[in-house]
Amino acid sequence: MSTTTLDKTETAPAPAPAPRRRVRRRGERGPAGAALLHGGLVVASLIALAPVAWLFYLSLGPDKEDYLHPARIAGRATFSNYSFVLQHTGFFDWFKSTMIVALGTTVIGVLVAATTGYAVSRMRFPGYKQLMWVLLLTQAFPIAILIVPMYEIFSELGLIDTYWSLILINSTTAVPYSAWLLKGYFDTIPFEIDEAGRVDGLTPFGTFFRLILPLARPGLAVAAFYTFITAVGEVAFATTFLLDDSKYTFAVGLQTFVSEHDAQWNYMAATAVLIAIPVTVFFYLVQKNLVTGLTAGGTKG
Repeated sequence: MSTTTLDKTETAPAPAPAPRRRVRRRGERGPAGAALLHGGLVVASLIALAPVAWLFYLSLGPDKEDYLHPARIAGRATFSNYSFVLQHTGFFDWFKSTMIVALGTTVIGVLVAATTGYAVSRMRFPGYKQLMWVLLLTQAFPIAILIVPMYEIFSELGLIDTYWSLILINSTTAVPYSAWLLKGYFDTIPFEIDEAGRVDGLTPFGTFFRLILPLARPGLAVAAFYTFITAVGEVAFATTFLLDDSKYTFAVGLQTFVSEHDAQWNYMAATAVLIAIPVTVFFYLVQKNLVTGLTAGGTKG
C-alpha cells in the first residue's frame, strides 16, 4: 500500500504597497505657507478696514468734540448725525452735482483715453512714442500751478460755475494715466482681430467700436473706476470753479462744516460715510473686471 504525502505549503500574503508620497506641484504651497499667506491677507484686510470702521464709529458721536474722547461714544452712540446731514444740509444737491461731474468725466475721459491708447497701440505715426511720454509728463506738474491759467481760460469761455468746467479739467487729469493703461491692454489683443474687421469691410472706427472695445471691457472698467474716483475726490478745482452752493460737489460740501475757529467733525464723519456709498456701488458694478484689467494691462508695454 503506497502512501502519498501531500506537501501543504502556505503562500505568504504579498506585502502591502508602501503609500506613495504626494509630490508637491511646482508653485503649490504647503500647509504652513498657506496658513502664513491667509494670515497675512487677514492682517492686511484689517489694516485696510480699520480707518473705515474708525470713521463710522466717530460718525456715531453726538458731539463735535467726541473725536477727542472716543471711548465715551460707545455709551451714547446715535444716528442723529446722519439725519441732520440728510435733512438740514445740501447733501442731495451735492450728490446730484457729484454724479453729474463724475459720470460726465468718466464717459468723456474713458472715451478719449481709449481712442488715444488704441491709436498708439495699433498705428505707427510720427511722434507716437513721444505722445505717450508727453502724456506721462503732464502728471509731473502739480495741480496748483494750473488753477490760475485754467480759471482765465474758462472765464473767457463762460464756463465758470458750470459742471462742464470740472468735467473738462478732471478729464485732462484722468486721461494720461488711463491712456497708458488702455494702451497696454490693447497691446494684448491680437492684431488679427483688426485684420478680420477690415476683411469684413469695417472701417477703423467700426473695428474699434464693434470688435476691440468689447474685448477691452476689463481694461475699460479699470480706467472708468480710476476716472470716477478722481472726479469724486477732486477738491482744488471744484472749490475754485464752483461759486453757487447748490452746485457744490461732495468734496466742496464737506468744507462747509469747517469754519475759521471751529470744525463739526461728527457731521463731517457722517457725510464721509455717506459719500462712500455711491463709490462702493460703482466699485461693485465694475469689480468683476478690475483684476483682469489690471493684470492684463501690464503684460505688454
